[in-house]
Amino acid sequence: MVLPFQPLSMCFRDISYYVDVPMVNQQQFNSSSNECNCSTEIPYHCPKLFLQELKQQGLVGDKLQLLVNVTGAFRPGVLTALIGVSGAGKTTLMDVLSGRKTGGHIEGSIYISGHPKKQETFARVSGYCEQNDVHSPCLTVHESLLFSAWLRLSSQVDVKTQKAFVEEVMELVELTPLRRALVGIPGVDGLSTEQRKRLTIAVELVANPSIVFMDEPTSGLDARSAAIVMRTVRNIVDTGRTIVCTIHQPSIDIFESFDEVFILNVAQYT
Repeated sequence: MVLPFQPLSMCFRDISYYVDVPMVNQQQFNSSSNECNCSTEIPYHCPKLFLQELKQQGLVGDKLQLLVNVTGAFRPGVLTALIGVSGAGKTTLMDVLSGRKTGGHIEGSIYISGHPKKQETFARVSGYCEQNDVHSPCLTVHESLLFSAWLRLSSQVDVKTQKAFVEEVMELVELTPLRRALVGIPGVDGLSTEQRKRLTIAVELVANPSIVFMDEPTSGLDARSAAIVMRTVRNIVDTGRTIVCTIHQPSIDIFESFDEVFILNVAQYT
């Protein structure tokens, strides 16, 4: 391995996440009557029904609770799937754990290999692959990875080592045959959807993260393309990194690719 990394685990306990709902004013409703005092401040045909619906979804005062006391752990060398129905909070949980949620209010504890998580340090040892693949269409695959490595690797890593590490990553995600291919414009020319997804993963991997979050890496792919992507993800897991993926309605083959499954359900409120 050209650049070593430290395998890290992540443990979290009683994670709750709230967002502000400033448009809701409960004083506008007559609690002793079934009648609705209509208001233009609430974007719903019947404000009273809208408030009841928000309460069922987790409205507490003027805050909406999206995550309720979630506890779990992710381990090095283990591929974990976050699954659940739509609206269960899969991506929200991953965003909270990765530190991408800058608004709202977060409660609970997050530990990295037994130490309290500090976002400034965690950002340097983690990666996040978004569902949408955004790349410069005028660069080749090799140039895209070199650019990412140049921006994100430590200044103490010399250019020769950077290039060697990029070559290693391309081999890991099976992009070496496409090194000189232009990224192109989606749906017009250049790389296919599956190849773009692997490039997205590789762009994060050249930063040499210990923990990688992936938001629905197989979204929009057919069975064959999804299998190729999951094979490359498996290659990354085998290096000892901690990989967490959100998955929506996986096939049996994709489901069997994972080592552990973390199931989220929509919280019920009365």
